[in-house]
This record gives sequence, structure tokens and C-alpha cells, in this order.
Amino acid sequence: MRRTLTCLLAVATLTLAAGCGPDGKAEAQRPGFVSATDGLTSPAPAATPSVAPSPTAAVSPKPTKSPTAKPTKSPTAASCAQGEYQKEVEQALATLGGYGTVTVDGKQSAADCAAIKKFQKRFDIRPYNGKAGPMTRSVSQRLLKSTASRCGAGTGLTACVDLTNQTVWIMNGGKIVYGPTVTRTGMAGYATDTGTFKIHDRQLKNWSEEWDVWLPYWQRVVGGSGFHQTTTYIHNGAIGSHGCINLLPADAVKFWNTLKTGTTVKIFGRRSGT
Repeated sequence: MRRTLTCLLAVATLTLAAGCGPDGKAEAQRPGFVSATDGLTSPAPAATPSVAPSPTAAVSPKPTKSPTAKPTKSPTAASCAQGEYQKEVEQALATLGGYGTVTVDGKQSAADCAAIKKFQKRFDIRPYNGKAGPMTRSVSQRLLKSTASRCGAGTGLTACVDLTNQTVWIMNGGKIVYGPTVTRTGMAGYATDTGTFKIHDRQLKNWSEEWDVWLPYWQRVVGGSGFHQTTTYIHNGAIGSHGCINLLPADAVKFWNTLKTGTTVKIFGRRSGT
């Protein structure tokens, strides 16, 4: 009996010894063995938060510069009043030339206004308002009637004085080389002499003892009368000279620079009221 027990103990000891490896560690788990950790879910590694992409700023399209529409050029309205002699003055200025574009239709326009003002300034027709009034009409018509044939000048340098139209001009070689322009001659009781004369006395400024006044650009023609710059408003028809031939400032300078001692002067016609 004792021998039998001893044998059983030895067998059991051998069996237990066979369950460990040489290093004392447990052998690989056999099938059917449940580990103390089986059935437990190991925590999954924390997910690395993904960085959300920064929202891409929407690129707004550059505004397209739309072309600025050019204003349609419409006829410019007149800047001055229409005169009672509009068409007559337009026709006269178009014929005389040199005052700008003029439309002969009897209707005031910006271009007509500018041309009439230029004409008024040239001949000192006051005010310079571009309106085709009586004085503007009168001067334009007088200039149109002042033709070379009225003077009867030859081929030499000649100054022509038209008493009827109250105009003057200079001729040379049978052609008008300056003018016609306006003048004012002797009033009633002092009518300017008519005929053919020669310039015989010239002074830049002549003192008139008889009338107590300076006479700029003086050129004597006959007796005590001659060409000189006017000392009053030349278009004041209620008065006149005492026989002299009054000139606008610019015309007096031109006559002084062109005429010489001995130049022929032809005076013809008759001023109204003399």
C-alpha cells in the first residue's frame, strides 16, 4: 500500500515539472485556456485629432472697369441773346470773313455768338454781348459797301476815306491792304474836306491849341484836319470831329506805321447830316 502511494506521488511530481519551461516562464497558452485578460477590450489608441484645413478664402474676382461712356456731343446752346438783325449780321460776317464759323440761318448759336463778339471787339461796338443789334448791323453793312472801286486809287500807296459810309482803308498796287475799318469825320458845321491830298505833317502826339486836346498818331491831311486816334467813343453819332478823321487805337497805329509824308489821301462822299 505504502509503495503504491509513493509511486503515485512521483508520477504527480513529474507531471507538474513538465508544465514549466527552463526559464520558469509559462508556456504558450493552450487551446481552451482563458486568460485573466481575455474578454477585456484594450482601449484603442487615442486617435490623433486631424487638423481641419483652414477654410480657403474665396478669391473675389477683380472688378472689371467698365468703360466710361463718352457724352454725346450735342450742339452747344447760345450763350448770348439773339438780336433783331441776326440773319443780316450772320450774312455780313460770313462775307467779310475772319470772325469764325457763322451759320446763316437767323438763329443764334454758340458759334454765331462768338463770331459776333469778336466782330464787336474789333470795332469797339459796346457792349461786347454777341447780340446782333442796330449798331452791329450798321457797322457790318458799312464795311460791306466800302469797296476799292469807290476810292479810285492808282497803283501807289493810298489812304481812302469814305465819308458816306464812315470808313477808311489803305490801298497799294490797286488792292486793299488794310481795312476797311470804321472812322468818324467832321460833324455838321465842320464837314471834312473832300478831294485828293498829301500827308505833310506827322507827330506821334500833337497838341491842338484850338481844341485843347492831345491828338495821338497825328498825320495832317488838309488845313487843320488829319488822321488821329479818337479821343471819344467813335460810334457816338450825335457828335463828330471838327473836320479830322478819327480812328480806333489799333487803326491809328497801323495808319501811322504804314503811311508816310507825301502819301496820297483820297477823301470822297458825304457824311449824313453835313
